[in-house]
Amino acid sequence: MTDYPLSFVPAGGTAPVPRRIRAIRNGEVVLDTQNAVYRWEKPQYPQYYIPVADVADAVRAEAISQYDDLLRFDWDAFDAWFEEDEEVFVHPRNPYSRCDAIRSDRHVQASRDGVVLAESSSTVIVFETGLPPRYYFPRSAVSFEHLTPSGTRTACPYKGRTTGYWSIDDRDLAWSYDFPTAPLLPITGLVAFLNEHVDLTIDGVPAERPVTSFSA
Repeated sequence: MTDYPLSFVPAGGTAPVPRRIRAIRNGEVVLDTQNAVYRWEKPQYPQYYIPVADVADAVRAEAISQYDDLLRFDWDAFDAWFEEDEEVFVHPRNPYSRCDAIRSDRHVQASRDGVVLAESSSTVIVFETGLPPRYYFPRSAVSFEHLTPSGTRTACPYKGRTTGYWSIDDRDLAWSYDFPTAPLLPITGLVAFLNEHVDLTIDGVPAERPVTSFSA
């Protein structure tokens, strides 16, 4: 049992999507629907299934699976996906998940092999369903002399695209979002560390390293 909440829907579960969904390729809208369906092919998050009638003829044959009269496409087959007028990254957001950025005055220290990497009593904690809390530090609280800039860039359906990564011994351990999504604006420019590979001490109490898909 984890010490943070999970939000799983059994594989095969479905739910209506109340949002307008669009996908764009080469500047052209190739699908546009207000009748999409969420379908969970794995428990953690769903996929969009789009009515055939709302998909451009030229791309229908590219569907990678079908459910009744609904089609699913590989996410990377299109240049961008939108919910209403907001771009969505990586995969659809799980309607049963939350991702909250909350300011905190807990005293948090991040270290690795006894070397302090960051320490602050003014962090922002991101609570994302299905993941351990992530502690975002002000840059002034980070000891960048122990970190090596990395060319890695990732994206998150809830937070947006990263703009910076840092590593130790070729392992990416820290990241930042300079332009996060609107709900996550409190983390703008702050730096978080991968709990699975650093040691956190919170209000003087060592935290156990969580075991997740990022532990490998």
